[in-house]
Amino acid sequence: MSKALGSKYQIETSEKASEYYEIVKDILDSDVVKEMKQFKHHYSTTCYQHSLNVSYYNYVVCKKLGLNYKQAARAGMLHDLFLYDWRVEKRRKGELPHGFTHPKRALKNAKEHFELDKREEDIIIKHMWPLTVKLPKYPESYVIVIMDKYSAALEIGSHLKSKVASFYRHAAAKN
Repeated sequence: MSKALGSKYQIETSEKASEYYEIVKDILDSDVVKEMKQFKHHYSTTCYQHSLNVSYYNYVVCKKLGLNYKQAARAGMLHDLFLYDWRVEKRRKGELPHGFTHPKRALKNAKEHFELDKREEDIIIKHMWPLTVKLPKYPESYVIVIMDKYSAALEIGSHLKSKVASFYRHAAAKN
């Protein structure tokens, strides 16, 4: 069962998340996207979970704003489809850091496995703006910029919360 961090809905079974699930089901079921579960992204969060978080919140925000929430949800699930551990893989001399380069790798991988339109491509390639320099072309591309940072903050906060709780449990056990 999958759930976006901070959401109370299981996306596969909740009536509230059923529309979202139908939009991304084929992506979630693909082997290449399941491979994202192997790579850590933000501390204890996997790349898959991070992408699910971004995708779900893209869907929610874009739907509220009357934007193309289907494309935003699908592109959100694919925005970090880079398939490597960026903490381990060494940069080649002169190569820019991961934050600057991974959108291109994610877009290349997404195009190899899924049919994308220009809006979805823009959402994926520009999700790290302003690091990507070129301005996002579509409103959904600006939404992912914000939802990516929001999700990262949730993930880091969740990690820190578990560390603090563990510290206090450990300290209490000593007393």
